[in-house]
Amino acid sequence: MSHLISYNNRGIGLIEVVIAIFLVAFGVLTILSMQPSAWKLVGKSDYLGRAAGILHKELETRETCVMNSCISLATCQNSANYPANYQVYASGVVAGVPDAGDAQYTVTTVINDVTAPDPPGATVRNVKAYQVQVTVTWRDPMVPGLRNLVESAIVSVQGPYSYDPAYDINRPRSCVSVR
Repeated sequence: MSHLISYNNRGIGLIEVVIAIFLVAFGVLTILSMQPSAWKLVGKSDYLGRAAGILHKELETRETCVMNSCISLATCQNSANYPANYQVYASGVVAGVPDAGDAQYTVTTVINDVTAPDPPGATVRNVKAYQVQVTVTWRDPMVPGLRNLVESAIVSVQGPYSYDPAYDINRPRSCVSVR
């Protein structure tokens, strides 16, 4: 019975080797052709992610300011602690010399009064409400022109949230409402 089994001892031919090399080369070249677009996408997502972090921090800072009735609205809109328009770098540098190659972002904040008018003869006043809109703009080196990210929130003044910023935030104290 063992004489019926035949063995092929010829091995791999030259044609099979050439086809295998061609298929491997084609696969590697296909992957390499996707590399530039992948790097571009990684750079874009890096800029967008940093801008989203800056936007979120600024929006929460302004919400905190507006909710505190001890801080005037004019201070929340534009002051030394709350500038309406400023430059920030991806490394976190706001004033001073940025790191080499650091991405620059421009943060613009607008606060508008959106309180509904009180109905005639109403005994209860409407709650003061403000729209806080933050825009983060940056120059994308991969694509010509400016890119931006915009977010807004409606914020109301919170009486129990009031504290005098002259004191430590861990020791809330009452203040005279300035609004």
